[in-house]
Amino acid sequence: MTTNKPNIAITMGDPSGVGPEIIVKSLNDKNIYENCRPFVIGDLKILKRALDVTNVDLQLNSISNPEDAKCQYGTIDIIDLDLVSEDLPWGQVSPEAGNAAFRYLEKAIAYANEEKIQGICTAPLNKEALHKAGHIYPGHTEILAELTNTKDFAMMLSAPGLRVIHVTTHVGIIDAINKINVDRQYTVIKLAHETLQKAGIKSPRIAVCGINPHAGENGLFGNGEEEEKIIPAIEKAQAEGINVQGPLPADTLFFRAKRGDFDIVVAQYHDQGHGPIKVLGLEAGVNITVGLPTIRTSVDHGTAFDIAGKNIADELSLKEAIRMAIELAPEKLSK
Repeated sequence: MTTNKPNIAITMGDPSGVGPEIIVKSLNDKNIYENCRPFVIGDLKILKRALDVTNVDLQLNSISNPEDAKCQYGTIDIIDLDLVSEDLPWGQVSPEAGNAAFRYLEKAIAYANEEKIQGICTAPLNKEALHKAGHIYPGHTEILAELTNTKDFAMMLSAPGLRVIHVTTHVGIIDAINKINVDRQYTVIKLAHETLQKAGIKSPRIAVCGINPHAGENGLFGNGEEEEKIIPAIEKAQAEGINVQGPLPADTLFFRAKRGDFDIVVAQYHDQGHGPIKVLGLEAGVNITVGLPTIRTSVDHGTAFDIAGKNIADELSLKEAIRMAIELAPEKLSK
């Protein structure tokens, strides 16, 4: 019987961090191969080193194109870009590693633009290393948006029982409030609605956080930001049949969402959305970029340089990220 499995490219991230270790540990799970066709974009020599460190007994298969991948449990297929030296130290910031992390992602995006893959799953990169290599981006999300010419995108986080999508992300709090406007608010509500519909939720229940304490409490707190920046967007979305409520007080909304009252929360700024997700456990969180031509998921933790190369890193978040990429993949390929 023919089964449809999406092609998922897994980028190695910063090769000095825990990415290589959690990749080989994750691909030692047979269930992943039953549900997708995974391959790695990175450096063969670093992946081999990760196998040695973790004592994972898998074979490596160097390939030139995604279509050459065996995608069989027991073998890790890898596009070897051969960008870093064999003696690259674990756990250190370096321009060499920062450039490699960028190039791995760049290659994955090229495959996505060519429609050779249906999802990208990224291991963590280090922003300082990225910048030292001359790639001045806040993170993965902004690189993906620029290289795919995507204007309307958003960061979504997922943990067991809670999903959060962000109006703003990597900007200071004052800048975030200034950047929030009705158009952006509406765009994020719409992206939340469309993404969850693709995942099989017919009418997603969306809740929008207020900016101020108690969502402004009818003008008692703030300077009317809820009335100016949020309510018109909600009313526009509601008029289109989108099931959205708000603005609601953030201090109780995440509890209600975790309880099951809502399918996703729209957070106004970085820490408002990230905090609740990370309380639920760094090891189970998944970072998702929505609005791109292909789905992108990632671990919700950093490069963990302090434990890199020590076989301590937990692969659960990466496995969850791969699972989420499979679930949200926009189309499948027959194999």
